[in-house]
Amino acid sequence: MKRPRGNAGYDETDVRVRPGKSSRPRTKTRPQHNEAESAMVVAVDRGRWGCVLGGDPHRPIVAMRARELGRTPIVVGDEVDVVGDLSGRPDTLARIVRVTERRTVLRRTADDSDPFERIVVGNAEQLFIVVALADPPPRTGFVERAMVAAYAGGLQPILCLTKHDLATESEFAAAFDDLDLTIVYGGIDDPLEPINELLDGHLTALIGHSGVGKSTLVNRLVPDADRAVGIVSGVGKGRHTSTQSVALPLPAGGWVIDTPGVRSFGLAHITPDDVIAAFTDLAAAIEDCPRGCTHLGPPTDPECALDQLSGKERRVAAIRLLLTALNSNDPWVVGNN
Repeated sequence: MKRPRGNAGYDETDVRVRPGKSSRPRTKTRPQHNEAESAMVVAVDRGRWGCVLGGDPHRPIVAMRARELGRTPIVVGDEVDVVGDLSGRPDTLARIVRVTERRTVLRRTADDSDPFERIVVGNAEQLFIVVALADPPPRTGFVERAMVAAYAGGLQPILCLTKHDLATESEFAAAFDDLDLTIVYGGIDDPLEPINELLDGHLTALIGHSGVGKSTLVNRLVPDADRAVGIVSGVGKGRHTSTQSVALPLPAGGWVIDTPGVRSFGLAHITPDDVIAAFTDLAAAIEDCPRGCTHLGPPTDPECALDQLSGKERRVAAIRLLLTALNSNDPWVVGNN
């Protein structure tokens, strides 16, 4: 039967659709990468990651992020699986195909109103907070906010005081008496043995204001630290700017992660419950607090269950200083010093 001219005699059954490239079925099978080796990320620079195979500083490689990981964040301290050229020879490139779930994480936001979290360091066991007792003068708020970030991320905070020859530390350190905070001295004339005892064999992140002597301390802990940046990272030809973190191997084992260039340390991602949860002797008590309790006590929280704990008054007061710092919107600056 002959169809009439024009479009009147056609319907959808007459339409022929040619499949395009985008409509071809894609396999859901992804490579297992069973041959992948484990490594630790020690540096990040412009889409390249410096890693050390098996956590061995003498086996450095440079890697890119595999396409299947998308925009998965990969930070210094992360444990990853890598494939490809693992020789570590110049101009070779491996691929990161998996990121192991982090045991701990140090996070920050740009400020206390920014909901976007930035991961600073992964898997660090300790947060070494370097503070000068003079020039610049110390601020308890800085230490308190750093401690809050550490507790919320599962890290153990340690306070390192420098320049104690210029000022007495008794009043400043007394503010943390009831928080079980370990305090050591890290001035240029102080012996390193007490610090080495705390750091050796551990992965430790270091933070501090500009001018407190943090970089001086790093250079004492890791002799020839500038050279170590180039050898360990292999990224950016050893470039260590104020915007980068880098992990450096300690002579006796373990790593220190220098975190210069953090312009602010917002805590928008942390809640009061996150802080209290770090203190096992108080965590159970807040289950009896009313909904929305910020645990600051009267008059803000007149029914806070922490006020019912007998013999814990000084400890609760000290922890409430941390909670006050959490709500203070008091960003701090970290520079390369």
